[in-house]
Amino acid sequence: MQNIEKGHEAKDVDVTAAGRGVWLVKVPKYLAERWEDAEGTDVGVMRITRSKGSGQKPDVIFTSSDSVMANSKAKSVSVIPRQHKFALTGVGNQNLTVFSKPQTGGQDRIAIEGKVMQRAECLPIADDSYMKLKRNQLEINNKPKREIVLLQSVVPTYKPRSDHIANKHQYYNVKDLVGITKQPIPYLKEILQEICVYNMKAPHKNMWELKPEYRHYRQQDGGT
Repeated sequence: MQNIEKGHEAKDVDVTAAGRGVWLVKVPKYLAERWEDAEGTDVGVMRITRSKGSGQKPDVIFTSSDSVMANSKAKSVSVIPRQHKFALTGVGNQNLTVFSKPQTGGQDRIAIEGKVMQRAECLPIADDSYMKLKRNQLEINNKPKREIVLLQSVVPTYKPRSDHIANKHQYYNVKDLVGITKQPIPYLKEILQEICVYNMKAPHKNMWELKPEYRHYRQQDGGT
């Protein structure tokens, strides 16, 4: 309840940039990732060419900077198109304003960054870089989640082995066996079903015991 009341508290709003015109641009995910990792540096250059015909929208071409193209932090794709075209659309009767809420001095500060004057969608130009991008995405999407691998050597597997009689026990639960063998539970259960018996009754309910052919403990230790 206190958080709700705090969220509705009156706060000062910085309206210094309220009259500034800004663009609302939708960009592809791979480009947004590169911009996020740019850390305040220039991400590119935008060239606007006015149309000679009346009523026609200008051509807007965005060219990414070398730092954005060389940025290797973005994990989605390794190669991205350098040039993109902005498809412009109007805002119509909508009244859109951009707010920001940076943390300054440990206090919330709300500011108006400007009024949306133009909407645009950033689209890649169908060049060689874009075709490589699409091919890379298709290969990733079509890659099977599981695949068969030809093993060139014997893979070591866990097998029961004798131990010192003082350290030998007859019954184990799965949790203890995971700690001893350091094996994943699905694989461990598969082995247990082959070499062990699962007890369903007290006093060793829900515990595993070696099958008779694998037992090496003595009769007095509880073996059969």
